Amino acid sequence: MACFGGNDVSIRMEGGKPLGGRIWIQGSKNAALPILAACMLIPGKCLLRGCPDITDIGCMCNLLKSTGAAVNAAGVRGASIGIDTRSVREHRLPEKYVSAMRSSVIMMGAMLGRLGEVCVNYPGGCVIGERPIDLHLHGLEKLGAQIWIEGNHIHAYADELKGAVIDFPFPSVGATQNVILAAVTAQGTTVIKNAAREPEIIELCKFLNKAGARIDYSGTLLKTGRIIIQGVELSRLHGVEYDIIPDRIVAGTYLFAALAAGGRITLENIPIGQLDSICDTIKGMGASIAVDPARNEMVVDACDRDRIVNIPYIETDVYPDFPTDLQSPLLVAACMAKGRLTVREKIFSSRFRIVEELQRMGADIEIKGDTAVVTGGNELEGRTVIARELRGGAALVIAGLCACGITTVADSGYIRRGYQDIAGDFTELGARISYVD
Repeated sequence: MACFGGNDVSIRMEGGKPLGGRIWIQGSKNAALPILAACMLIPGKCLLRGCPDITDIGCMCNLLKSTGAAVNAAGVRGASIGIDTRSVREHRLPEKYVSAMRSSVIMMGAMLGRLGEVCVNYPGGCVIGERPIDLHLHGLEKLGAQIWIEGNHIHAYADELKGAVIDFPFPSVGATQNVILAAVTAQGTTVIKNAAREPEIIELCKFLNKAGARIDYSGTLLKTGRIIIQGVELSRLHGVEYDIIPDRIVAGTYLFAALAAGGRITLENIPIGQLDSICDTIKGMGASIAVDPARNEMVVDACDRDRIVNIPYIETDVYPDFPTDLQSPLLVAACMAKGRLTVREKIFSSRFRIVEELQRMGADIEIKGDTAVVTGGNELEGRTVIARELRGGAALVIAGLCACGITTVADSGYIRRGYQDIAGDFTELGARISYVD
C-alpha cells in the first residue's frame, strides 16, 4: 500500500453510455482508519480483513510503522492487514504522513492511551473548508492530557488519564473517536455526550470491546448520543481478528452514478441499514431500488430517464441524515435530472469547489453562501477538469460518464485516497474509462 497517490495520473472517459453490471463494494475507509489507530492500544497482534487498498490506509500504516509497529498487508479484493505493536516506542509522528491525511489526528488519543505522550503537527488532507481540531484537544484535556502548541506542532502528555464527562457542542466524528481511544485505558468512567452516531463509531467500539475494552454504546448511542467507557488496564487488551464493514460512501457514489448516467446496476457487499437517507433521495428522484438482504446486494434502476426529476430541497447533516461526502455526486445527478434542486451544505464550508468545474462542462448551478441551486436538464460537455479533493474528484468522474465527448479528470491522486480503483469499477459497469499518464 502506497501512502501518496500520485496526482500526475489522470482519468479519461467517453460519456453518454448508460451503466450496467455488477460491482463489489470495498471495505470502509472511515471504519478502517480509526480501527488501525486503535491497534496502537493493543500490545499484541491484530488482523484486519477487508481493508480498502487506498492511499489513506497506506498512510495510516506508515504512521503505525513510524512508532515501531510491524505492519504487513496482503490481498486482492480487500487487504488483510496484520499489525503487531509490541515494539512500539516512538511518540513523534512524521510530518510527511500527518500532513497528507487529516485522519492522522485520531492517533493522538491512541498514543496517549498507549505511551502517555504524542507529538504531531497539524493534520492535512482534502481542502474542503475549515476543520478545526479544537474539539479533539478539548476532549483529551478533559481526560487529563496536558497540551501545548509550538509552531505547527501539537504536544500532548499525560502521567495518567482519568475518566471525565465530555459534552460535545457538535457531534464530531473525529473528536468522538479520539476521546474513545484515549478513554479506553483511562482510570475510572468516561461519559461522552452528544457523541457522533456514524456506523464507523459503532465499529470502533465493537473492535475495542472484542479486544477487551468496556464500552457501552448499545441502546444509548443512536437514541441519545451517549457513550459510556469503563477504563481498563492496558495489559487487559489483547489482539483480535476483525472484518471491516463495506464503505457506505463508495456505495452511495455508485448509486448516484447510476442515477446520473442512467442504467441498471447491482452492488454487492453493501452495508445494509446504513444507506437509508441516500436511498430515500435516489428514490425521490425517480429511480427504483431493490435490496436483497440474504445476498447483501442492492439493485438501482434508472433506465427510464423521463422519471428522473429533482426533488425541491435537501441539506447535508450528521448521520443518519444525508452525508456531506455525497453532496458532490448528488450535484452531478441533479444536473442530469429535470427540474431544480436546492442543496444546503451544513457541515463543511468549501464543499462546492466542484461547481466551477461542472459549470465549465455546461452545468447550471448558482452558489448562494452555503446553498447551491441546480437547474437540471442541460447537456454536459466533455472537458479537462481538475480533482481538487476526494469526493469532488469522484463526482467529476461521474460527470464525465454523463457528458458528451471526452472528459479528462486531472490530479486523480485525490480520488485514490478513498476509492481502490474507480476506473476499474466503472469499467465493470460498462463505462469507457481508463487511467492515463
